[in-house]
Amino acid sequence: MFRVFSVYVLLFFASALLGSPARAGLQFQAGQTGWGLHYILVSGDFSYQDDLSIFENQVRSNSATAVTFSSPGGNIQKAMELGRLIRRLGINTIQFRAVECASACSLAFLGGVIRYADPGSIGVHKSSFQGDVALTTQEAVSAVQQITADVMTYMIEMGVDPALLQLSLQYDSNDIRYLSMSEMVKYRVVTFTPEAGQNQVASHVPPSTPATQPQSTTPSPPAATPPLAAPLLVIPEARSGRIGHPKGSAPLKALPEGKSANVAVLRNGSWVAILGNSGRWYRVRAGTQVGYMHDTWVHVDQYNSGPFGERHIQVKSFDNYAEAEAYVRSASIPLAAYLATNGWFAITLESTFDEPMAKGLVKEMKARGAIPDDAYATFGNTYVRKVCCQ
Repeated sequence: MFRVFSVYVLLFFASALLGSPARAGLQFQAGQTGWGLHYILVSGDFSYQDDLSIFENQVRSNSATAVTFSSPGGNIQKAMELGRLIRRLGINTIQFRAVECASACSLAFLGGVIRYADPGSIGVHKSSFQGDVALTTQEAVSAVQQITADVMTYMIEMGVDPALLQLSLQYDSNDIRYLSMSEMVKYRVVTFTPEAGQNQVASHVPPSTPATQPQSTTPSPPAATPPLAAPLLVIPEARSGRIGHPKGSAPLKALPEGKSANVAVLRNGSWVAILGNSGRWYRVRAGTQVGYMHDTWVHVDQYNSGPFGERHIQVKSFDNYAEAEAYVRSASIPLAAYLATNGWFAITLESTFDEPMAKGLVKEMKARGAIPDDAYATFGNTYVRKVCCQ
């Protein structure tokens, strides 16, 4: 079990690292606190040529349990490679405002199993191209999309809210946005704060007067997960919605079947009144025209399936809530479960994405084995509401 950092450990690190300059190319320096906590200081710029086997050897030879940084950034892929190595080695990351961890370094920091950072110690911004390689506009767009998908996949793997990337993209590469503590908690950049640590320690301190506060010697049974509230399983009546089709428009059919003649073609975003349904088909009115729309083509206003136009990435589905909840809670990446109109439970990535991002993520995460090969991006029009797990 990983040690929880105390405030005193944080203060020791801060004083030990003051004045440690960053150098080009990563440098790894092993250290130890006076009470035996072993750590590695990673300093300098991340570069493609960095040999991370040196870092791994130092961690193993020094029995290090923590990593801290003094780095202005550098190569994004190398930073994520180090972050994944940190996670694989099962060690923690810690960062102080007295020294810098910005740009690509912030990605390496996310690899920690337990993560603590001072307010203002982690800096983010959008990535930039370096070097003299000329890129066409198409090549540049493709490269940006690939890098974005890589970074978002990595954030999801590390249990970080990928919305952090959206914040980063608001700041140019020549600017830095340093995160407040509330932002680091919001985006799950940190997993530990001193206050939480003190509460955790206090909760394990035995009572000072055991005679007046006896402790039971009989272990308490583990708390059972409460059953899903019945109202959450109720599917509200669909009364209105907007067209949301992967091709940008959907046909209004004369009959509730795919081979039926088209009454009209409605563009995405077109509003329809839902008059009833026949199986998986809604009978709808669009202006003066009445016809049928498949339920996967309509984003129903009465459902809570996420922002209109955003894609979910569905990774699995279950016909019962118990299995769906167990799958979500045991996953190594942030997932959610949605009640679907057919009574099943769809398992998706916790966040939603625009179309290019969703396609890039599906491809990248499948390649890494982070999601099943049959996972796919979808509008989620048949999702009624999120039921697991806040």
